[in-house]
Amino acid sequence: MMLKTPAARAALAPVLFALLMPFASLTASAQNIATVNGKPVPKSRVDVLLDQAARAGQQVTPEMQQQAKDQVILREIFVQEAEKRGMATAPTFKAQMELARQSILIRELFEDYRKKNPISDADAQVEYNKFKAQATGTEYRARHILVEKEDEAKALIAQIKAGGNFEELAKKNSKDTGSAQNGGDLDFAKPESYVPEFGGALVKLKKGEMTEEPVKSQFGWHIIRLEDVREAAFPAFDDVKAQLKQRMEQAKMQQFQEELRNKAKTDYKFGAK
Repeated sequence: MMLKTPAARAALAPVLFALLMPFASLTASAQNIATVNGKPVPKSRVDVLLDQAARAGQQVTPEMQQQAKDQVILREIFVQEAEKRGMATAPTFKAQMELARQSILIRELFEDYRKKNPISDADAQVEYNKFKAQATGTEYRARHILVEKEDEAKALIAQIKAGGNFEELAKKNSKDTGSAQNGGDLDFAKPESYVPEFGGALVKLKKGEMTEEPVKSQFGWHIIRLEDVREAAFPAFDDVKAQLKQRMEQAKMQQFQEELRNKAKTDYKFGAK
């Protein structure tokens, strides 16, 4: 086969260009989902909306993809009309655009930090062990009746000793409305979760025992009965790992924001009135 001369190759160039043009047009149109009033609408806008939905934890379905396309086309229609009316040059629009630009950049900054500073399972385990150490100990399940005066409390103690029903007397007489409806039941809790006078009296009781004398606190006079005792329960690490890592991530992000704020050179005084 003979090689073509420069002149022959030059003659072929327009033919090849004409043949390749449809393919170039197909490639360009593949990047657009439609045209609106002659203006192409890029597919990348749909991709951004779907990416935002995925980041928010939503499952990207075919229906959602169609909705995103519809939304992008509607936006283009509305934007073109707004631009036609000169709204893109309004000062209020420009100010809002700047706020939107800042919001997007800040969101990307925090997302980048989160990805580059993940909370490992080992970090979460250390935090879990701290909480577990603080939560261990004995929990007490108590019932109580709270009244205004010491004489009232003593009279109720006498009734209970004479065979009166503690739960029914609590419902009728206790001013602690939260527990009264449950017969004075306070459920399981550590003694330190109560006021000192109450907690101190509680730990001196044996299961099933009631205080012989009313216990005074800032709330009034208590009659306390110990229902049960158990070792403090604590959830397994795997059951709380996700929530724990989320909380640690939030704390780390807050620390990052504080560091940026403290490093910034500004004459502005935060919180100043």
